[in-house]
Amino acid sequence: MTTRQRSTSSSTDPPVRREVVLGVDTHGEVHVAAVISPLGKVLGTESFPATVAGYRRLLVWARRRGTVRRAGVEGTGTFGAGLSRYLLTQQIQVFEVNRPDRTARRLLGKSDPLDAQAAARAVLSGRTRAQAKSGDGPVQGARIYKLAKDSAVKARTQAINQLKAVLVIADPALRERLSSLGNAELFRTCATLSPPDGGGDEDAVVQATHMTLRMLAERIEQLTGQINELNQRLTRLVERHAPQLLVPMGIGPDSAVTLLITMGDNPERLNTEASFAALCGVSPIEYSSGRRITRRLNHGGDRQANAALHRIVFTRLRHDPRTQAYYERRTQEGKTRREIIRCLKRYVAREVFNLVRPVSRAPAL
Repeated sequence: MTTRQRSTSSSTDPPVRREVVLGVDTHGEVHVAAVISPLGKVLGTESFPATVAGYRRLLVWARRRGTVRRAGVEGTGTFGAGLSRYLLTQQIQVFEVNRPDRTARRLLGKSDPLDAQAAARAVLSGRTRAQAKSGDGPVQGARIYKLAKDSAVKARTQAINQLKAVLVIADPALRERLSSLGNAELFRTCATLSPPDGGGDEDAVVQATHMTLRMLAERIEQLTGQINELNQRLTRLVERHAPQLLVPMGIGPDSAVTLLITMGDNPERLNTEASFAALCGVSPIEYSSGRRITRRLNHGGDRQANAALHRIVFTRLRHDPRTQAYYERRTQEGKTRREIIRCLKRYVAREVFNLVRPVSRAPAL
C-alpha cells in the first residue's frame, strides 16, 4: 500500500475504537469502577454514587476509554441490582462476579479498586460466565413477594412456638382447657382471652399469661392472612406468566415460583439445560482418582431451587407411576436410593428448563 493510499484510507474510514472491559465493585452508597484493555492493562479506576445519575456518569466515563460490551459486576442481586439493570438497557452484557478468592487477596491485598479490577479480569479471562438476571419483569415481582412470604412464615412459626411455650407454664386450669384443642381452634380461643378481674400477685401472673396468649394468637392470625394473600398473588403470577409449569405432576405454585426466580426474567442467559442444572446444584461433579472413577453431590448452586426439585421428586415418588417404575428399575440395577433421587432431580431440572426456555422473551420488532 502506498503512502497516498494509506492517507486516503485513514481520512475516509471511521476510527476503530478498541473494546474494553468494565468491572464494578458495588456498595450501598458508592460503586467503584475499573476499565481494563483486552491485554489486561488498567486504563482507569473511579468512584461513582449509587444513583441513576451515577450510573450514567459511570458508563460515560468507561466509554471514553473504549467500546464497552461486557461488564463484570459484584452483587448483581443486591447492591449492584440497579446498575446491572441500567447496563442491560444499554445493550451491555453483565456478568455476575463472585468476590476474589482468598489466595488472590493474600497476594494482592484488598481494596475497592483492586476488587473492581479483579471483576473486569474475571470477565476478560472467561472465568466468569454467569450472566446477570435482568430483574425487570414478573419474576422479579415474584421474588419480592416470596421474600415477604418467607419472612411471614418464619415469624408465624416463631409466634406459634412461643404461644405453646407460654401455654406449658400457664395456670393448670387454663392449660387443661386449651391443651386438647387443635391449632386453629387454639389460636381462635386464645385471641378471645381477656384479663381476669382482681389485682393480687396471682392475678398479675394470670393477667400477663392471658394478654400474652391473646397477643400471640392475634399475631398468628394476622401473619396467616398475609401468607394466604401472598400465596394467592404468587399463584396468579405463575398462572399468568408460566402456566405450563403447573401441568406436570408434582410441580405446585410454590415450587414453580422458586424455579422461575432461579432462572430470572431473562432465561435466555442460560444457554443449556446443563447450566440450569448446575445453577440448581443437581449436576454431578467428577470426583475420581487413579482407578477410582466416581462422582459426588454438587453442594453449590441455589439451595432453594434444589429443595424445590427435591419436593417435586418425592411427590412423584408417591403419586406418579412412571417415576415409581423408574425407581424400581434403577434399584434392580444396583443404584442406591440417594443416587436415584439425584438422577430424578437432574431429570426434573431438564424438564423445567425445556418448559420455560422456549417461551423466553422474543426480540423486539
